[in-house]
Amino acid sequence: MKITEQFVKDTLRQNFPETYQEIYDKSYLLQYLDKKMKAVHGNSKTRRSLANIYAIYSILYFYTNDFFNQPEGYKHFEGYDYTKLFVFYRSLYGGNKLQNHALNSRVNGEFKNKYKDITNDLIIINGGKYLLHIDYLYVLGKDISEVAKKIIEKYVELLIIKDNALLAILAELNELVDYKEKKERIKRLLTEDAEARIFEIISFAILKNHYNNVTVYFGYTKETIEEERLQLFKTGRTNANDGGIDFVMRPIGRFFQVTEVNNYDKYLLDIDKVMHFPVSFVIKTTEIKDKVLSDIASYIEEKSGGMIVIKERYKKAIEEVITINELQQWILELDGDDVDNILRDIDIYYKLEMNMDAEDDEE
Repeated sequence: MKITEQFVKDTLRQNFPETYQEIYDKSYLLQYLDKKMKAVHGNSKTRRSLANIYAIYSILYFYTNDFFNQPEGYKHFEGYDYTKLFVFYRSLYGGNKLQNHALNSRVNGEFKNKYKDITNDLIIINGGKYLLHIDYLYVLGKDISEVAKKIIEKYVELLIIKDNALLAILAELNELVDYKEKKERIKRLLTEDAEARIFEIISFAILKNHYNNVTVYFGYTKETIEEERLQLFKTGRTNANDGGIDFVMRPIGRFFQVTEVNNYDKYLLDIDKVMHFPVSFVIKTTEIKDKVLSDIASYIEEKSGGMIVIKERYKKAIEEVITINELQQWILELDGDDVDNILRDIDIYYKLEMNMDAEDDEE
C-alpha cells in the first residue's frame, strides 16, 4: 500500500529503516493518520480534521510516557480521564475551539467506516475514561506509538509553517506604498488553486469593502428614509455548520455562499438548505460568469427532468454569480483606504480562522 504523505514515509523510515513499509501495511492507525493529513498541501480542499487527530494524539502523548513497550501493564489500564485529555488537546495548536465529539464518537465512527474488517474501536470509551486499543499500538511486535506521535507532531509543524505563510505575505503587502502594486499582489492571491479557506477569507474581505461603497435608502415611512451603506458579515469559520450561508448582507438581506465550480449538485443542496431563498454564489473559478450560469442552467435542466416547477425553483434562487474575474476587477476599482482595509480584514479573519490572536474588528 502506497504511503500518501512524504513526511509520513520519512518519519517511518527513520524509526524502522528495514520494515517501515510492512509496518505501515499492517497498521490501521498509521494508514488512518496518513490519509487524514492532506491539509498540509497548499491547494488542498481537505479539512485539517484537527479534532480527530488531536483526540488520538492526546492519548498517545500520555501513553508514551506511561506505557511505552509495556503491553502487560497497559492491558490492566482503565484509561485517561476525559478532563485531562480535553484540556490537553485544547492547549495544542489550533485546538482551543475544539469540542469533545472526536473523543466520544467521531474517531471511532470514521475509523470503522474506513476499515470495514476491523472488530475493535480505535478509542476505548470506559465511562469518563479513554484509551487506545492495544491492537492498534503494536505491529509486528513493535510499539508504534512513538512513531505515530512523531508523525502527528510533524504534521502540526508543517501546518504552522503553511498557516504563517499568508501572514508573511500580508506583512510584505502592508509595507508597500505603491497601491497599484498592492492591488496586483492581492489579485495574485485569488487563484483556482488557492486553499478553500484562504479563498473564502480573501473574497469576503474584497466583497465587504466593495459593497461598503454602495448606498441604499431604507425607512419604515417616507419621512424616515435614510441613506445606508451595504454591510457584509461573515457567518463563522469556513468549516462551520452555517446552513448554506457564508456571508450575510445588511440591510437588504442577501445570502452569499462560497463554493467550487465543479460541483453543481452542492449548489442545489445549498439552495435547499435555505429553503430556496435567493443565494449569490462566490465561485473559485476564472471561467466567465455567463459560462458558469449557462452550465448551472444546463445542470438544473438535467436534474429537473424537464419539470418546470423544479427548474423555476432553482433558477429563481440564484441571485448572482461572482467569479475570480469580478473580484479582481473590484479590487482595481477600490481606493487606497479600501485596499488597506482589505489587508486588515484578511489578517483579522485569517487569525480568527486559525485560532490566532487578532484585534477585534471595530466596525
